[in-house]
Amino acid sequence: MSESLFAVNGLSAWYEPGKKILKDLSLELKENEIVGMIGLNGAGKTTFLKVITGLLKGYEVSGKSFKGSNIEFRDNTFKNKRYVVFAEDSSFQYFTFREYLTYVGKAYKKELHDTEELIKGFHFEEFADKLLKDLSTGNQKKAFLITGFALRPELLLLDEPVNGLDFQSTEFLYSLISGYKKYGTLLFSSHILESITLTSDRVLVLENGHITKSFAGDEIQATAIREALRYDDVI
Repeated sequence: MSESLFAVNGLSAWYEPGKKILKDLSLELKENEIVGMIGLNGAGKTTFLKVITGLLKGYEVSGKSFKGSNIEFRDNTFKNKRYVVFAEDSSFQYFTFREYLTYVGKAYKKELHDTEELIKGFHFEEFADKLLKDLSTGNQKKAFLITGFALRPELLLLDEPVNGLDFQSTEFLYSLISGYKKYGTLLFSSHILESITLTSDRVLVLENGHITKSFAGDEIQATAIREALRYDDVI
């Protein structure tokens, strides 16, 4: 049985006091698994990722751990174990993609793997030496996705990774997500049902700020997940 990699218990979060987005949320991620988190817009998916990556200070939590040891979300020890790709990211705008890759490698003190293969897979060759600020939203997404998969952190976090990608890049991304358990654990949020059912070992349904249902293995069926969401128009 896989060991626990990351866990939070009793997490609540807010942007304004008294208006909680996450409400007593608890989850555990095992080593070397792919977990999809699905929820409708406003369910709290991005808020969760902002909390655990140290970007949102408005939260309270009963417990949080990484490999069984207590952590702080903003500690460098934890930061060096994870990398996040947000749905939209306007940071490092005056870096070229290759400059950003070099920066990340030095910051994490890690070798980056298969960068040229990832660039080709995402059809990113002509953009690799352009400033990030001059890229479209979709190509900026590709730049950060390539970096995350090249870095191979123990915990890779993706926020709505399919948004903004063309068909070929989406198919390539699905193969990368499915194969990531060779390197670590991957958690990604999505409101696109296909991306969840094609790639995940486990699916968490996020509704009204907390996990309401979990599916694993053969339980991961589009019909069952739609019913859990109680919404017929999920893609």
